[in-house]
Amino acid sequence: MKVLFVLTSHDKLGETGEKTGFWIEEFAAPYYLLKDNGISITLASPKGGQPPIDPKSKEPDFQTASTKRFNEDKETKEILSSTVKLETVNQADYDAVFYPGGHGPLWDLAEDKNSIALIEDFIKNNKPVAAVCHAPAIFKHTKNADGTPLVSGKKVTGFTNGEEEGVQLTDIVPFLVEDMLKRNGGIYSKGDDWASYAVEDGLLITGQNPASSELAAELLLKRLS
Repeated sequence: MKVLFVLTSHDKLGETGEKTGFWIEEFAAPYYLLKDNGISITLASPKGGQPPIDPKSKEPDFQTASTKRFNEDKETKEILSSTVKLETVNQADYDAVFYPGGHGPLWDLAEDKNSIALIEDFIKNNKPVAAVCHAPAIFKHTKNADGTPLVSGKKVTGFTNGEEEGVQLTDIVPFLVEDMLKRNGGIYSKGDDWASYAVEDGLLITGQNPASSELAAELLLKRLS
C-alpha cells in the first residue's frame, strides 16, 4: 500500500512578519502510524524540497511521543528535506492521500490548482483523501463531477473557530476552516476544543486539530486494510 503525504510550502503568517508552515505533530503522528504498519509513504509539496515547519510546533508544550521520535529521526528528516514537486505527482501511483495541517495550507494548498486536481482525481478513482486540522482548507475549491463542492452533504470536521480564536489568529488567516466547510455545504461537527476528534464519510476523512492527527490516520489505515 502506498500513501502520498502533501505538505505546505508556505511559510509566512499573513502580514505579521512571523513564520508558519506545517505542524510537526500532524505530520509525525500519521507518518509513523502508517509507516509502522507497512505503508509506503511519499512526501510532496507545491515547491518540492524542504517544507517549512511551523516554529511554534517545536515548542516544549507541543511535544508528543511522535514529535520526539521525529526529532531523533535523521532518516525521516532527510526524506522530508527532499519532498517531490506536487505537479509531478500522479494519483495512479497511490492508494490514498493525507494532508497534514499547520496554518500554511490556508494560503497555498487551498488555492493550488495541482492539489485541487489531485484531490478530485483521487475521489474520482475511489481513493480516500484525509486531512487534519487546518488541512481541510484543501476542500475550499474542490468539486464533485457534477460541479458541487466536494464536501457538500458530507460529514466533515476541521480546526474550529473557537480554536482559531484561542491562538488569536482569527483576523490573520485568509479564511476560517469551520466557516468555509459549512459554506461549501459540509455537515460540520466538532468535539471539544483541543480534544481528539475525527470523522469519516465515504472517501473523506477529516480530523479537527493536532490531537486528532493520529485518530485520522487510524481511520485511514482501517479504510486501506
